Amino acid sequence: MNFSLGQRWISDTESDLGLGTVVAIEGRQVSILFPASGESRVYSCAEAPVTRVAFNPGDVIKSVEEWELEVESIEVQGELLCYHGTRVDNGETAKLKETFLDHFIKFNKPQDRLFAGQVDRFDRYTLRYQTWLHKFEREQSPIKGLIGQRANLIPHQLYIAQEVGKRFAPRVLLSDEVGLGKTIEAGMILHQQIISGRASRVLIVVPENLQHQWLVEMLRRFNLHFSIFDEERCDEAFADSPNVFDTEQLVLTSLEFLTKKKRWFEQATLADWDLLVIDEAHHLSINNGKPSSEYQRMAELSQDIPGLILLTATPDQLGHSSHFARLQLLDPDRFYDYDVFKEEEANYKDVAEAANQLLQEQGLDDTAKATLIELLKETDITDILEKAQQGDLPARKEILNMLLDRHGTGRILFRNSRSGIDGYPSRKLHAYPMALPKQYKTAMSVLGNMGGIQNPELSAHRALFPEKIFQEFEGESASWGLFDPRVDWLIDTLKTLKREKVLLICAKAETAISLEQILREREAIKASVFHEGMSIIERDRAAAFFADEYDNAQILLCSEIGSEGRNFQFSHHLVLFDLPLNPDLLEQRIGRLDRIGQTQDVNIHVPYFENTAQEVLLRWYNEGLDAFESTSSTGQMLYKEFRDDLLEYISAHNCDEDDLDPLLEQVAQQNAVLRKKMESGRDRLLELHSSGQGAADSLVAEIEKLDNQFELPSYMINVFDTFGVSQEDKGENTIILKPTEHMLNPSFPSLKEDGMTVTFDRDTALSQEDVHFVSWDHPMVQGTMDMICDDDFGSASVALLKNKKLPPGTFFVELIFVAEAMAPKILQVGRFLPPTPIRILLDKAGNNLGENVAFEGFNQQLSAVGRQTASKLAGALQSAVHPMITTAKGMAQEKLEVIRAASLVKMQTSLSEEQERLVALKQINPNIRQEEITFYDKQRNDLTTYIEKTQLQLDAIRLIVVSH
Repeated sequence: MNFSLGQRWISDTESDLGLGTVVAIEGRQVSILFPASGESRVYSCAEAPVTRVAFNPGDVIKSVEEWELEVESIEVQGELLCYHGTRVDNGETAKLKETFLDHFIKFNKPQDRLFAGQVDRFDRYTLRYQTWLHKFEREQSPIKGLIGQRANLIPHQLYIAQEVGKRFAPRVLLSDEVGLGKTIEAGMILHQQIISGRASRVLIVVPENLQHQWLVEMLRRFNLHFSIFDEERCDEAFADSPNVFDTEQLVLTSLEFLTKKKRWFEQATLADWDLLVIDEAHHLSINNGKPSSEYQRMAELSQDIPGLILLTATPDQLGHSSHFARLQLLDPDRFYDYDVFKEEEANYKDVAEAANQLLQEQGLDDTAKATLIELLKETDITDILEKAQQGDLPARKEILNMLLDRHGTGRILFRNSRSGIDGYPSRKLHAYPMALPKQYKTAMSVLGNMGGIQNPELSAHRALFPEKIFQEFEGESASWGLFDPRVDWLIDTLKTLKREKVLLICAKAETAISLEQILREREAIKASVFHEGMSIIERDRAAAFFADEYDNAQILLCSEIGSEGRNFQFSHHLVLFDLPLNPDLLEQRIGRLDRIGQTQDVNIHVPYFENTAQEVLLRWYNEGLDAFESTSSTGQMLYKEFRDDLLEYISAHNCDEDDLDPLLEQVAQQNAVLRKKMESGRDRLLELHSSGQGAADSLVAEIEKLDNQFELPSYMINVFDTFGVSQEDKGENTIILKPTEHMLNPSFPSLKEDGMTVTFDRDTALSQEDVHFVSWDHPMVQGTMDMICDDDFGSASVALLKNKKLPPGTFFVELIFVAEAMAPKILQVGRFLPPTPIRILLDKAGNNLGENVAFEGFNQQLSAVGRQTASKLAGALQSAVHPMITTAKGMAQEKLEVIRAASLVKMQTSLSEEQERLVALKQINPNIRQEEITFYDKQRNDLTTYIEKTQLQLDAIRLIVVSH
């Protein structure tokens, strides 16, 4: 290397030092000062890891005085370079000696980095190109946003998520029965809307006791980081922003908080939201024509928010007028008059009956035929109706599809019932009567002599927990577990079921803690505890310890919080150590095991004390409601109707058959009447629409196919290796990731400081909640691809091609251009024109070999070259490569024109088809909102503008030199 004072050089190994200046040459050593960083280095003249900085005509360079010069020619003055050209700021002719170049210069263009000696490793260039290919595939994937949830692939859930998630500003009511996954459906819709860019600011409003459940569900299942806003959080945030709700994008708060705190409610209404989600929406009710304060608050909040999702398993629970009022929230223009709505609903029943006859493959009666002819009068269905009458299945399906398009609330109301969904196991009750211990009898007798509690519900609740009464007299530390026969029964049961996982749920955390201590000390039985006093991380660990197949807990002891949303369908045995008064709570408890995905019958074990309040409640649930072995959709209604009698019997421990049997018979009869009424009133057509009629089966198959591919694990493991992320194989399809001191970047996307365990397998993630499920939708994967593509990582490389058929010194230039339309995320331009890598492979004659020489095959023939050698090769061939870059850009521009034209056609066709369908539907179904139709006009115009402005950028360059 020849050095001279004043020359500018850049370090090959420490490019962050900036531009260096030769300040001394002594013997065989050269001293270079790097003014930008204040550092200096002394190198051996023969082996200095530096590259001479030389610019070319057309480059724009900056002086230390910060004015810029567009280079037109270069003059060599002695050993220094002098650049001649035109100043950018005033257009004057000027010259700039290299000594006075800006010290903070950074080479961003791939060709500048290549010729400046900032050559990347061989594998990084390959990884960069592969990343662009993955981005290209994922951006236009129709299942983008639907693959990343930690959930089973349930067709009806995926159908609703896809149908609603792709809409502009969706306004829907999700009212699936308990256990069918409304929360998961809502989360999938949110996930799809956020990833696609249709929504960025989301507000979730839930009952106060469900805030934690939603927080955990959104984080664990969808990687959506919501923040809970309560009085304390709002007070803190007020110091940072005039409107506290502007401090976070994803906000979770309680209905009670917004109802009672006017100040914060007003701020919530003033904030800009894209989407509002309200859980347990049946709390938004109208009584005697007067809306509740909760309804009034949510009506005001939702009127200026484009999207609204309501969730309730019991849409009619608080009256039909309340159900109509909630539909009004979704679309006030469509649902403007209750009497008109009731009249329409009367017609729906005729439609539903006709649909039932079609579904049951029976002959159509005259009423059904008349209904169908009238409803489908704009179409002549005489022939197809005759075929349907004769049992032609395709004809019946065609008529059903016509009905679905015209169905009243089908587009905004989704409801699936268990009877319409396959995959549920049966439930079996095992009741274990036990004698009441004398210690409990004594305590209860003393309490009775002291006088009862006036409140009937509190009195009944107290009677159900004799251990609590005992502790009131003996002290909180009194060990009821020493004599309570339920404890010995539990130990014996666990020994009998020693190879089975057992979930126990009780009302109080203290009960769960005491049971764990007893099992551990008396029998060394491994147990995990799960209660409200534990942090989220502690609960995760407890659930993971229970879920683990090897070093694990046999039993998980939960307080009532165990029925708040965690699912343990890998267990088939549920112990109810006590019973709740609320029938919905009982169903939630059983629902932890009785869910889609459960592979065996659910065994429900209930130990109880004979002739006590516990027996009364057990018989109420079993003989009156049939709530153990079947889903009780009538429980709340019957509890309200018979509440006073039930509480009286429980408080008095009245198990007398002459008194209790008549009550239970009456309840059972009323239960049968209500169930029959609910079954006859089922809107089969609505359920058929909500389930998707098998439309989601192909979606499930497509996601399963993607899940089973090795492309993502292979790609991410390569990324981890390249960036220096520590990987430890934990077994069972899991990997422990940890940051290291040697990582290329100080932080890695979504990687926690203390590490994390990940899996690429959906089933493993479902069985181990402390393991992160990594999919193409995961923030770590998305963040990694952005990190690579947004930086200059791997953008300049040199490789050797050992091929004796080619003369030594032959070289090729491989260039990766990227065609990208820079548009607002909400437009989802990637559906039609994703960032598209265009590969050009030129020989020295300027011929493009890229279309005949595939990247992978060519790449395997290449070998890496040392950085100094690479720098010398790039420098030697610089003058020959420069014109080849110009040639390649022209070729890439021609390809861009073809890509742009195809994208415009694809966009116009797709949006026009969607819009035309909605326009046609609006003629027969008033649930189509006009803004949904006009939305497509605006989107088409905006997308046309942005696609036409698509830019072409040289993203990476690789010099390939032939050697023998």
